[in-house]
Amino acid sequence: MTGIYRIALKLLVNDKSKFTALLVGITFAVFLMVMMMSTFSGIIARSCAPVYNIGAKVWVMDPAVNNTNSSIPIPDYVLSMARSIPGVKYAVPLYYGGGQVKLKDGIYQAVTVVGLDDATLFGRPEMLEGKIEDIFAENAFLVVKDAEFAKLENPKIGTEFEINDNRGVVVGIAKVASSGLFGVPTLYTTYNRAITYIPTARFTTSYVLIEPKSDTDVPRIQRDIARLGYEALTRDQFVKKIASFYTYKTGIGMNILMMTTISFIVGLSISGQTFYNFIIENLEKFGAMKAIGAKGRELISMILFQAFFTAIIGYGLGVGAASSFIIFAKLRLPDYASQLTFTTMGFALVMVVIIAGVSSYIGVRKVLQIQPFDIFRG
Repeated sequence: MTGIYRIALKLLVNDKSKFTALLVGITFAVFLMVMMMSTFSGIIARSCAPVYNIGAKVWVMDPAVNNTNSSIPIPDYVLSMARSIPGVKYAVPLYYGGGQVKLKDGIYQAVTVVGLDDATLFGRPEMLEGKIEDIFAENAFLVVKDAEFAKLENPKIGTEFEINDNRGVVVGIAKVASSGLFGVPTLYTTYNRAITYIPTARFTTSYVLIEPKSDTDVPRIQRDIARLGYEALTRDQFVKKIASFYTYKTGIGMNILMMTTISFIVGLSISGQTFYNFIIENLEKFGAMKAIGAKGRELISMILFQAFFTAIIGYGLGVGAASSFIIFAKLRLPDYASQLTFTTMGFALVMVVIIAGVSSYIGVRKVLQIQPFDIFRG
């Protein structure tokens, strides 16, 4: 560190009240921005949970589908045609819908029912208790042990319940990569049992899951499915479509954007005003340095150093506070959906750099306007 930066650092940290106020303003702004964006990221990840949990490479669906919960049944001939497309290794049906479970105490609980292909069980979850083969037993269901597990009164293997006036038996406890968004427990069973137990429309297949022979076969599969009037999306494309829906066609995206913008404005106003006051109070010292030969670019570098030094420390404190809060909240609140990503941290860093730039610009203008004569005359 050169001498000019040592002086800048001493001027900054010696005024503990102003330095603390700057740190608090930036830290609070970063904390709010990171929390808002982490919440949004968590919501999007939860909304795409079925796509990640099932793990299919290509999903065939009605073009009107914009998220997994609004699946539109498709005719059986789509499955037959998908199996006949060159480049398709195999294609299986998937049922994805909702049901009502009546627990032993008489309480009704909404559930999501996933019906796996009877022949392959493609998309099956990882078993924690029991065997996956038990899903073929009479009235058999697997229960996913996630944040919503307790809503089914923490069932065990052998627990009985009613689902849409049909008897159900828990034959296994499973886990999946991600919990759902809407706080509904998930049951897995076979495809044929799902369409038998759950009221359906004329068509029963929610999605057709395709495993291509190679990634190069995917475009051809998509074109052939499109000729049938349906849509074939890769996993990433389906995730992007779901994220776009929740971002632009629901209130979630706009609300999060507004809160993030407010957080940025709060941080900018607090840090800008505080840094301006800091410059005003140290104006004589900057003027004296200018009088003894300090050049304008050196004074500018001092102010930029002070602003960005404070911003980086505030950024670290804000990210640390946000990540600690998210960890603590997830330990206490299983349904809490926030997740901290590198994208969120990078966006927050850009916002902090903008805050530091605007704050330093205010200070630079004031310092460059001062004349040494005015300082010594006073």
